[in-house]
Amino acid sequence: MLKRYGKALLVLMLGLAAAVLLALPLIRAGIHKLDLARYPQKYQELVEQYALENQVDPLVIYSVIRTESGFDPSAESNVGARGLMQITEETFWWIKSKIAPKEELDFEDLYDPETNIRFGSYYFAACLSRYENDLATAAAAYHSGWGTVDGLLEQEAYSADGEILHTFPYEQMKLYVYKITHAFQKYQTLYSSVEIEG
Repeated sequence: MLKRYGKALLVLMLGLAAAVLLALPLIRAGIHKLDLARYPQKYQELVEQYALENQVDPLVIYSVIRTESGFDPSAESNVGARGLMQITEETFWWIKSKIAPKEELDFEDLYDPETNIRFGSYYFAACLSRYENDLATAAAAYHSGWGTVDGLLEQEAYSADGEILHTFPYEQMKLYVYKITHAFQKYQTLYSSVEIEG
């Protein structure tokens, strides 16, 4: 009697194991599809165009847009930053003076995805250029401003070489840097291999 139950249990366990093995590809495909939905490449044409123009990895721009606005072009922060890449008014006018001094653009135009991605890509590229192409330090600067980051770079507790940060002392800054770098890693995992094969 016990032997019969033992055999039945073994058969049941082997059947379950086989079912799980057969289901694994479907589970993996489902997780991959979910990840693609959570880390989309919206506004692809604009992102590719302005990333190329500013010599920035497009996956960095997607990471910033995802973190800043969740791809909502009408997003506005509690400090008045606007659009997909959440640009403040002061930063908008500075960027405009650099890349569009004669164009009739106003702060309101940051709700336009093209203007926002164009300006945000330029500004993030400037952050990367200023801070040795270090994504984490550039992200800290994009979030907290160059003055804040420059001040931290002068302190050995936060920077070993005075050029990039190894420690982010403010909680919001640290969280923001984590979100950008984590999103970038996810985008690389999901899309880099696709781009290489294509």
